Amino acid sequence: MKEGQTLCALAREGNLRILPEVRHDGIWIEQDGRRMLNMSSNDYLGLASDATLQDEFWQSLPERDRLLSASSSRLLTGNFDVHQELETLLAERFGRESALTFSSGYHLNTGILPAVADVHTLILADKLVHASLIDGIRLSSATCIRYRHQDYRQLQSLLEKHRTNFERMIIVTESVFSMDGDVAPLAALVELKKAFPNVMLYVDEAHAIGVRGKRGLGIAEEQGCLADIDFLCGTFGKALASVGAYVVCSRLMHDYLVNRMRTLIFTTALPPLNVAWTKFVFSRLDGWEDRRIRLASMAEKVRGAVRQADYPCPSESHIVPLVVGESEKTVLKAAEMQRKGFYVLPVRPPTVPAGTSRLRLSLTAALPEGEVERMGELIVNS
Repeated sequence: MKEGQTLCALAREGNLRILPEVRHDGIWIEQDGRRMLNMSSNDYLGLASDATLQDEFWQSLPERDRLLSASSSRLLTGNFDVHQELETLLAERFGRESALTFSSGYHLNTGILPAVADVHTLILADKLVHASLIDGIRLSSATCIRYRHQDYRQLQSLLEKHRTNFERMIIVTESVFSMDGDVAPLAALVELKKAFPNVMLYVDEAHAIGVRGKRGLGIAEEQGCLADIDFLCGTFGKALASVGAYVVCSRLMHDYLVNRMRTLIFTTALPPLNVAWTKFVFSRLDGWEDRRIRLASMAEKVRGAVRQADYPCPSESHIVPLVVGESEKTVLKAAEMQRKGFYVLPVRPPTVPAGTSRLRLSLTAALPEGEVERMGELIVNS
């Protein structure tokens, strides 16, 4: 069967994936009798294992929100008070007219663009946007051009070239890119957008929400452009230690998405219990500046170690790639790190381009500083 041939080919190339069998113990991972520090988590603020925070939540949780299932789409009977309370809180904190929440970041990114982009739309997407955004683009009926990563001269040239060929053009980017950890100049993209009357800006802040900005609202807050991004998106499943995703936008766009976004209309809503936890965490977001500062400090040290070891390091964030190159060598490097007590995983094609397989060091504020320093020494000396 062709499926078997495909699996054999993946194994030969060093790209075969299996689901890991591990046991979680806070910031530690236990696998095959080995205890390792988890360096592959997206729990950037260290909230997921914060027992004190969880106890506070359970004690404050009203009886009405103790439901383990919404049991329906939001357009049927699955729209609970807590859903709307969370969306009101999001809109208020971001200073925008409206917000809308979704069951996952994948639902978010595969739903919005097909809803708003038609045959008269041109999508201009950064070459390195997440797979969920690529899938969303493919599901739309729009024309798409993927500009070279962070090449804004090319982007401007494409906008000028096609400004009269389409009714609408949508720039699509991440703010912190998930594989390289570099940061997009959102303020510059806003200015570029404003130069063209038919351009909208879509920004995915999945890896920035919670960890960047004075109040933890992401790169858009850090760069002073919260009010200027048409689709300001993010996820609750990383730094906010929950599940689901959101977009903050105009009221008009909110109402349009409710009527046209298939991944909202045709799926069961998130359980009230999960939404209540998200609301609880998000309402406290601006109080964790100390965690953001700690995370930034650790990331700076790890980036320094990677550069000292002569690996290319485009990172400007808490996501630090150690680009090894070949898939097999990357797998061996990950195994070495695991033997030394660090649960680091290889990232290989098709997630990243061929020849750029890497270890993706994903830092969290809960990591012990001494262990992070030891990992830096291992990178430099290995």
